[in-house]
Amino acid sequence: MMNFLVKTLANAGALAVAVWLIDKINLDGGSTGEKAWTLVVVALIFGLVNLLVKPVVLLLTLPLFILTLGLITLVVNALMLLLTSWIAGELDLSFHVEGFWTAVLGGLVISVVSWALNLVLPDKD
Repeated sequence: MMNFLVKTLANAGALAVAVWLIDKINLDGGSTGEKAWTLVVVALIFGLVNLLVKPVVLLLTLPLFILTLGLITLVVNALMLLLTSWIAGELDLSFHVEGFWTAVLGGLVISVVSWALNLVLPDKD
């Protein structure tokens, strides 16, 4: 359970960095506390999308993965971020990603920051 919490907080931190760095990834709305809560909920959605949908998409794109030497992963990460943005919109959360190329850059930022945070944070259950 602790590992799940740490990974969710790392995803929330990575999403916060993406919102801060990239203009077209928006987190609108109220106070700092509301924004933090929204980031945690979006991080949970992002984690679920990566847990349930991403393996299926990676399996379906396996030939492209081999052909592009793994660069298709950037596209898959962008699609997962766009799906997260769509689900957040359906749930009336104030998180939005504008456009595919913004999602590619956002996915790259989120991957790097999440990787760095997971190195620093403890990962014991």
